[in-house]
Amino acid sequence: MIKKSLFQILAVSTVLVFSASMSMAKGDYEEGSVSNGGSISGVINFKGAAPAPIMEDLNKGKNVEFCATHPDTKEGNIRPRHKVVVNGGKLKDAVVFIEDISKGKAWGGTVNFDFAKCDIEPKVTAVRRAPRGVREGIVQVTNQDPDILHNPHGYSVLGAQRKTLFNKPLPSKGDIADVTKNLMRMRPGKDKHFFLQCDQHNFMEADARVVWNPYYAVSGADGSFKIDQVPAGKYKVTAWHPYIGEVTQEVTVGGGADAKLDFTLEGK
Repeated sequence: MIKKSLFQILAVSTVLVFSASMSMAKGDYEEGSVSNGGSISGVINFKGAAPAPIMEDLNKGKNVEFCATHPDTKEGNIRPRHKVVVNGGKLKDAVVFIEDISKGKAWGGTVNFDFAKCDIEPKVTAVRRAPRGVREGIVQVTNQDPDILHNPHGYSVLGAQRKTLFNKPLPSKGDIADVTKNLMRMRPGKDKHFFLQCDQHNFMEADARVVWNPYYAVSGADGSFKIDQVPAGKYKVTAWHPYIGEVTQEVTVGGGADAKLDFTLEGK
């Protein structure tokens, strides 16, 4: 009886440890209040020559007359598309995020991708997998173009491989695709780069970093960023750009203080 009881105790302990590790593996994050939190701020520098824009010939695609109304369209219906935007050596649209933090401030609201004038905004952002039991309201795609069929196609990208997460036609202005439940397929350690494209107009593209906590920011046109309400402690922070790469550094945040952290990403 004693041996059986010990076996049962060991079996239960094993299950509990396994369950705990599975819970962590699912990328769970606990929202709460942050007392005397600090912040992390800095600038994303760019080293090297920024790649030239892609000169998109809209005449080769669908809905040419409408798509040509985009404000960036040049003579002959040529639209330059900048995958990397650098101003004065500062990199725009880098996602800066804390790698591992299990508890802290609340998540923000809905991430919405607007399909407007045959373009997508925002160009770069961050997306997350919804918590258990939540199937809508986290990530949405909206068609803002009148009488234009858009077909948002979302992928998880790993190197040259793409995994389809959703493919939802939006035939009319005001149509919304809530893709929250589709992103439940994303997994920590496996899914990092979310890519969004229109199957009707394949030059319409947007990118996002998959994050597992709300401690992130996207660098502005001047390369600056700021992450607030950070509990005091030591963290690994990564600056990521979908077409440049990423760099990770460590930083210590004091209570109520702003920790300065600059990054340099180099062109390929």
